[in-house]
Amino acid sequence: MIEVPDYPTTPIIDVVDHLHGQAIVDPYRWLEDGDSAETRAWTERQNSLTQSYLAGATGREAIRRRLDELLAIGAVSVPAPARGRYFYQRREGRQNQPVLYARVGANGAERVVLDPNGLDSGGTTALDWYYPSDDGRLLAYGLSENGSEQSVLHLLEVDSGRILGDRIAHTRAAELAWLPDASGFYYTRYPASGEVPAGEEHYHRSVFFHQLGGNPAADPLIFRPDRKEYWPGVRVSPEGRWLLISVARTFDQTDLYIQDRLVGGPLVAVARDLPASFEGAVAHGRLFFRTNLDAPTYRLYAADPERPGRGGWREIVPPRPDAVLEGFKVAGRFLALSYLERASSRLRLTGLDGALDREIALPTLGSLFGIGAEWDGHELFFGFSSYTVPPSVYRIDLDTATESLWLRVEANVDPAGFEVRQVSVTSRDGTPVTMFLVHRAGLERDGKIPTYLTGYGGFNISMSPAFSRSLLLWLERGGLLAIPNIRGGGEYGESWHQDGMLSRKQNSFDDFIAAAEWLIRERYTSPSRLAVAGGSNGGLLMGAVLTQRPELFRALVVQVPLLDMLRYHHFLIARLWIPEYGSADDPEQFQWLRAYSPYHNVGDGVAYPAVLLATAESDSRVDPMHARKMAARLQAATTSPNPVLLRLESRAGHGAGKPLSKVLDELTDTWTFVFSELGVEVG
Repeated sequence: MIEVPDYPTTPIIDVVDHLHGQAIVDPYRWLEDGDSAETRAWTERQNSLTQSYLAGATGREAIRRRLDELLAIGAVSVPAPARGRYFYQRREGRQNQPVLYARVGANGAERVVLDPNGLDSGGTTALDWYYPSDDGRLLAYGLSENGSEQSVLHLLEVDSGRILGDRIAHTRAAELAWLPDASGFYYTRYPASGEVPAGEEHYHRSVFFHQLGGNPAADPLIFRPDRKEYWPGVRVSPEGRWLLISVARTFDQTDLYIQDRLVGGPLVAVARDLPASFEGAVAHGRLFFRTNLDAPTYRLYAADPERPGRGGWREIVPPRPDAVLEGFKVAGRFLALSYLERASSRLRLTGLDGALDREIALPTLGSLFGIGAEWDGHELFFGFSSYTVPPSVYRIDLDTATESLWLRVEANVDPAGFEVRQVSVTSRDGTPVTMFLVHRAGLERDGKIPTYLTGYGGFNISMSPAFSRSLLLWLERGGLLAIPNIRGGGEYGESWHQDGMLSRKQNSFDDFIAAAEWLIRERYTSPSRLAVAGGSNGGLLMGAVLTQRPELFRALVVQVPLLDMLRYHHFLIARLWIPEYGSADDPEQFQWLRAYSPYHNVGDGVAYPAVLLATAESDSRVDPMHARKMAARLQAATTSPNPVLLRLESRAGHGAGKPLSKVLDELTDTWTFVFSELGVEVG
């Protein structure tokens, strides 16, 4: 153990809010202002403390060297086919950012289309998204800097490499749909400063149309949702006749509209004001759409796009009780259906009428990370990985049903040296919760295994088996990795999601605590050998279990977290998450948020475990104020010698687009903290 240095002095300036008859004292409100000189000076002192503390850890340099080797294991994406061209990303060695490549012909030579690594010396310019035109001649793509995800749209002539003059700002997480002749495209963007009231620039996402060569400032508005928090998306049918607009109202409710561009008619509702999600595509003269309406595990419908009303819906893929239909892709005369069965991926091909054709055998228990196909094509691509299986891309010839390995990441990892199991634990209310366990083969339970437990549990996001380079460091040194599929996620359908949101959010925390208790009870580990970690919504999870069961853990890594749940919705894009969490502005919702809000449930005089709070200066999703305020509160409250550390990364955001060099720095600090606090030898 390293001796804990003295914490920097943190002034207490009480601010009192009166919410629904309760006085809420906030002693560190001043730390919400990240631009103030006082907050910046305080943050610098906290960063210095963290770095000096971690610098004294035994084995730090060995950790960094091995992580440097592991992070050199590359990455690859599934190709987007476009009339004989194949666009995909690949990162090799120590490149900061993935490079966008294209092949002409499925087995042709690859060439670089766009290399973000050459755009700035620090490697912090990221390629956020890209959309090739249907014929592959043009490419629309978004670039952002410093992890901000605030994309600027650019256009590239693929064969010549010429960058066109069209440039559109405020295209964060854009959806884009080309016309078949590549003369223009529909796209989503956010308003510029001055177009909406100050502070609302993160909302009012709308659909526009851009004609190539035109002035983006004059692009016509096609669709603006009724409420500023709604999230529209856009697609166009292959022949260009049908415009499809989806509108995510909440994380479990999406409306769907269709427009006949041939006659210039109005948008017609396929599904509106229904308590369900809808996702659609038009191909072969049919509208296909996936929904969880009266089907928590999802079903697939087909309809005539000229008569899309509910009376004409025809179910072609019924819901399965044992698996969640995660997505679909029209691939020639087939539908490719991706399922999640006990939190692990399955892939099936059916005819366009939904009649089952066959299941595609996947290499092992693991996860799909993408499907690529053209609506009238003769091939299908899919990506696969697992905890100890690096990413690989496979190609299926749909005419001959033959499968081949198209591209793989090379890595010196022997999956046979590790075991992957799935167990079931019982939560506080009796609900069974599955959990993956990953460890070296032949591990013996003695109650002393150093264990790294991580989870998420929110926004219908699933924790399925996927490859992680840095976790290999833990597994190589005899550590146990445990990942429970807690409520709030999407592993078991929409009901599983809803059981971990709003007034039922405590279920997520109970499930995670039950997983920790099971690991201890089954003599895998003990509280002194248990580290837990989570980011974003998973950071909220960490904050909640820290304040509810501090004696259960030895160390917590709390990354880009939400922690002040009474004020979270006032910052950045967080109003979008009110349907998931609720808002303290509402009297009833205030009660359940106050009951678990980590910042408000830190207790004075409690012996808290070691905590590393990690956040980033350019995070445009979760404001760094959460981590700053929590660090100050914990440092003042704890009675234990365990450190409470704050790490704020400059020129970085929520995680997307982070250069490899910064990833290495962050992971070195994170794993140094975990190894040191659990007393694990590095050599």
